[in-house]
Amino acid sequence: MTTYNVGVIIGSIATESINRRLAKALIALAPQADLALTEIPIKGLPFYSYDNDGAIPAEAAEFKSAIESADAVVIVTPEYNRSVPGVLKNALDTASRPWGDNSFAGKPSAVIGASVGAIGTAVAQQHLRSILSFLASPELSQPEAYIHLRDGLIDDEGQVTDESTADFLLSWLKAVHTHIAKSLSPVE
Repeated sequence: MTTYNVGVIIGSIATESINRRLAKALIALAPQADLALTEIPIKGLPFYSYDNDGAIPAEAAEFKSAIESADAVVIVTPEYNRSVPGVLKNALDTASRPWGDNSFAGKPSAVIGASVGAIGTAVAQQHLRSILSFLASPELSQPEAYIHLRDGLIDDEGQVTDESTADFLLSWLKAVHTHIAKSLSPVE
């Protein structure tokens, strides 16, 4: 099996984010022979403005380069006000601009998120999938992954304490690997 380098974008910049804990869990659970997950940080990105399209700020250029260097991207997002967080939308806008220089074009992606609410991050993920479709990023459509993060389910170091949740996350990661392989395979 091929090992894929996967960039992980965490849609929250909060230090204590439960989605950061989920991302740590995914990194720890990922089959090392199949997926090498590495965070692509968004905290230092300037606000996107087309005024900078002629001279992209260094932080934005580094971010675009990290996405382009990855085989695929996993986005771990919270839900803010029934949508994606502003910092995540800014990161996606930054990666897809200037027009004609979209770092997500053809880049396989997968979306997951955690919430303390029972429906997880379903609405944010729906909005995110719409954005990724426009960015021409082939998305993992199934299985969907909405994690209801209860107290103690994932500790601060990313250790999953519930075996069925760990099994689900591992099966989701295997689906991510299959999706990447199919997306990057040449069409005959």
